[in-house]
Amino acid sequence: MPRALVLGGTGPVGRAAAHRLLVAGWQVDVTGRDPARMPPELSALGGEFKAVDRADSTALRAAVGEGTDLLVDCLCFTAADARSLLPLAAHATSTALISGRAVYIDAAGNHINSSTPPHFSGPVSETQPTMTPRDDIDHHSREGYGANKVAAELVALESGLPISVLRPSQIHGVGASPAREWAVVKRVLDGRTALLLARRGAGVAHTTAAANLAALIETVAERPGTRVLNCADPDAPNVLEICRTIAGHLGHEWEEVLLDDTAPVGLGCTPWDSAHPVVLDTSAATALGYRPAGSYATTIAPVLDRLVEAARNGQPPVDDGYFADYFDYAAEDAFLAGRVGRAGR
Repeated sequence: MPRALVLGGTGPVGRAAAHRLLVAGWQVDVTGRDPARMPPELSALGGEFKAVDRADSTALRAAVGEGTDLLVDCLCFTAADARSLLPLAAHATSTALISGRAVYIDAAGNHINSSTPPHFSGPVSETQPTMTPRDDIDHHSREGYGANKVAAELVALESGLPISVLRPSQIHGVGASPAREWAVVKRVLDGRTALLLARRGAGVAHTTAAANLAALIETVAERPGTRVLNCADPDAPNVLEICRTIAGHLGHEWEEVLLDDTAPVGLGCTPWDSAHPVVLDTSAATALGYRPAGSYATTIAPVLDRLVEAARNGQPPVDDGYFADYFDYAAEDAFLAGRVGRAGR
């Protein structure tokens, strides 16, 4: 029975990877700081929880033990994190390090977290230039996140160990925080009869299901190597298509009000809006043998059901300010009223 160790196994990516491997017959250990966060479905399948802090190198080495067939690191954000990973990866047949699309820059040097949105000329492949690696700024900052990820990638890739760096885009899945879909689900639960969308709902920010990332993790487990691979859903729905998918799954109908550039700034914004399309080229993963678990519509369904259930149980996603711009119903109603007034003149 092959063995996998998932660092950060209680988050959306870790739990999806652990679930896929357990179903495939693997022995899987997941790490975390709080045993209470161990997904019950993993325990039911035989998954084991190890209370280990990602920063505790001694405890991590003990968790690896004599070695493992697959090591998955969902918590590598800095070069220091990557350096602490190398001794563990040396005892693994294959290692998957989760990075992200935030590392990429366009021809002008802009990235996803720039004040000026990036403008890529087409689907972004793994050869697209990346940010300058840095480890002297906080990885929690807008400028620091991608730069620190690049620094971590370089440490891993230059080690020569069989480490696959995986770059997803806007991960969605059970346990994701923030759960971006709440921006639409709450509107449905609130009984809104109109959906306003900026840029006519044409914005595209490629999504990645945790289930699809789990499928790629299983692929690199079977084909160890030192490489970088993009991972995203097989389709790249625009904002309008995403909202229609969510509303359709929940059986809700509303008027779609597609706004143009004359609409007030901020009106109709969503978590997936993008001034220019940001789509990842996943052909390298496909060539390696990766096959996605499903489309956005099929993989998002369990997330929507969980959100509705949580809301009905009085436990909706914690709004720490992330959703502040998405539920300004007063501004929407004022705009809609003005539209009716203008039409009646």
